[in-house]
Amino acid sequence: MMKCPAPMKATSQGAFQGENPLDFALPLAILQICLVVVVTRGLAYLLRPLRQPRVIAEIIGGILLGPSALGRSSKFLQHVFPPKSMTVLDTLANLGLLFFLFLVGLELDISAIRRTGKKALAIALAGISAPFALGIGTSFAFRATIVKGAPQAPFLVFMGVALSITAFPVLARILAELKLLTTDLGRMAMSAAAVNDVAAWILLALAIALSGSGSPIISLWVLLTAAGFVVAIWLFLRPVLAWMARRSPDGEPVKEVYICATLAIVLAAGFVTDTIGIHALFGAFVVGIVVPKDGPFAGVLIEKVEDLITGLFLPLYFVSSGLKTNVATIRGAKSWGLLVLVIVNACLGKIGGTVITSLIVKIPVREAVTLGFLMNTKGLVELIVLNIGKDRKVLNDESFAIMVLMALFTTFITTPIVMAVYKPARPAVPYKRRTVDSGDADGELRVLACFHTNRNIPTLLNLVESSRGTGRGRLVMYAMHLVELSERSSAISLVHRARRNGRPFFNSGDKQTEQMVVAFDAFQQLSSVRVRPMTAISDLDTIHRDIIDSAAAKRAAIVVMPYHKTLHHDGAFQSLGSEYHAINKRVLREAPCSVAVLVDRGLGGHAQVSAKNVAFSVAVLFFGGPDDREALAYATRMAEHPGVAVTLERFRPSRAHSDEENAADEAAVEAFKSKVGIVKDGSVRFEEREATTREELLQTINSMSMFSVFVVGRMPPTAPLVEKPDELGPVGSYLASPEFKTSASVLVIKRYDPAANPASKRYDPKARPPAATEEDELDEATAGAGASSSVVPVARSPTSNDVV
Repeated sequence: MMKCPAPMKATSQGAFQGENPLDFALPLAILQICLVVVVTRGLAYLLRPLRQPRVIAEIIGGILLGPSALGRSSKFLQHVFPPKSMTVLDTLANLGLLFFLFLVGLELDISAIRRTGKKALAIALAGISAPFALGIGTSFAFRATIVKGAPQAPFLVFMGVALSITAFPVLARILAELKLLTTDLGRMAMSAAAVNDVAAWILLALAIALSGSGSPIISLWVLLTAAGFVVAIWLFLRPVLAWMARRSPDGEPVKEVYICATLAIVLAAGFVTDTIGIHALFGAFVVGIVVPKDGPFAGVLIEKVEDLITGLFLPLYFVSSGLKTNVATIRGAKSWGLLVLVIVNACLGKIGGTVITSLIVKIPVREAVTLGFLMNTKGLVELIVLNIGKDRKVLNDESFAIMVLMALFTTFITTPIVMAVYKPARPAVPYKRRTVDSGDADGELRVLACFHTNRNIPTLLNLVESSRGTGRGRLVMYAMHLVELSERSSAISLVHRARRNGRPFFNSGDKQTEQMVVAFDAFQQLSSVRVRPMTAISDLDTIHRDIIDSAAAKRAAIVVMPYHKTLHHDGAFQSLGSEYHAINKRVLREAPCSVAVLVDRGLGGHAQVSAKNVAFSVAVLFFGGPDDREALAYATRMAEHPGVAVTLERFRPSRAHSDEENAADEAAVEAFKSKVGIVKDGSVRFEEREATTREELLQTINSMSMFSVFVVGRMPPTAPLVEKPDELGPVGSYLASPEFKTSASVLVIKRYDPAANPASKRYDPKARPPAATEEDELDEATAGAGASSSVVPVARSPTSNDVV
């Protein structure tokens, strides 16, 4: 009679006591977690140049640690993943998965799914039914060859579900990476994937119920009891969670007892659904769905749970799955033929069904094909389905390995194929005006103004109001909210929060949101400036591409970037981080138009000043050179405003200047005098300074600290006024330094110069930008007679070599 191995004790007494820590559960689990994290994060780093989502690295990492690669060494398996540790490993992995599914439920907004458009709904239904049918067909080939003893009904449903799944979180990552998240195509894909996700869980519950070893009557009881559980959660638990959410108002910390109670409810719901027989994951997922999404309650829950679960425990699930995946079981022409068959059927069903339906609802061919490949993305939910099938003896080792490789392949090909296929273009008006000083005084000035938080909005609006001008050339402001999409899973919920009309706001129940909505709406109604809000959702390493490509797409003459430091109550600036500094430097280097960096010291206070109450004093420090001439051109527009007083302080440059540059400087100053010469109220002044040494310059500038705004060029021909100037240049860096005692905001402007900015040469004025979205059509319609040209979209063509 074979003796069972003794259960592992939790902790050892240490190596000095002669005990091997790897023979005990806790130290072995710690080693396993650390190894998994190192392997998966390392692979994610290596796959980053291929722009693959992290789930690919986690699946591959799991397979590499399993019997397919490192696990071929019996010593490695016996010491690091011994059979007696599998119970602890699987328990930790499923606990992490339980809470991760709770997070997924928190991010799924049922009310948003109810509002899904008919097109997205039709695409979702076709994207489920066609691959489900082909999955059932494929199952017959499997049962006739390598899975002969599997129960028929559960195997049919498991195969159908496995082929019809679209990984909602993975899809969002891919869309964000390709800069398609806030486009019409991205919204369509996300809406269809959300519907698909809910349908997949319902079908999976059906598959689990059918896979029980009892009679069909028992399976029916399981389904009916599960439906009763969902109804009970909706009727009884939802009001309790809503009560907790109401008692957690904005601006106040959420009570610890509410967090603890909710997490305990998640575990209890998992226990109930496991008792019913449909897996503990369903209980956690349903609780996540019914948690109210408005207010801070859901956000705090995500913050408390997310990093620990997704960083440490969830990767264990991929290893648990990888240890069951043995690629060596796929051998012989028959097995490899089945792998090809299941990949072809998965792609044919999902892509074919999506493309045909998309064409029926009149989506262009390229976008339809792109949508098909996007919807073919697999991920964690696919692994959950396969692992449950394996645990329930529906799938054997060979069929399990084939299905895991299918999920890996279909997800891996999504990004490169979408980059190759999705290149929408249409003829558009040439991108001509790339500077403020273009000589077209009566033309429309387009400003792309970027901001990180709502604290930047009042100064931004006051600046734009001050520079709107009074001539026929009106100002159009594209207000772009820069939102970081981190590696954290909850960043996916930003997709829901980016509203249909493109407004860069979060949940409608958020007080800050309402303030932002009111600020933009009121500004547009009370000012002659036309405002078009936009959102860029991307990681900080690549968000500059969103800004640059949006500037080209909107044909902006100038991009206004927020300074990478924010003002604190004590008057000192504190850096937001090196990533934000890098964003500004990349935009300055690669932008297809002029760029301004706004140092915000609270222009006009903490609220937007109405047009009739504007009373700002502006100082232009003019040394010469192209950047200073661009700054002077911007200040000329400001001088036209009746509430703005502009003083031009001209300094003789301390560095030698070419005759051509001197002539251009003189012409710019004379143009300023002639344009503002009609102002007789003394609001425009011109002063010439002889300050040449650094000390004289500092003394002169310090005497001007009472102004509201300083407008300067980024690289004037003068010596630096600080030791280590940053991206603001020799003069701007001093104006933003603590040595300069002032409450004035600073606008540092760099003129567009294609010769000094080679990265922007890809923005050919004759280029064809991406096809217009619904928002752009609305923008074009509201432009009226004042804007003769069409407005093209924010969307960026995914390939870096494409002309935008």
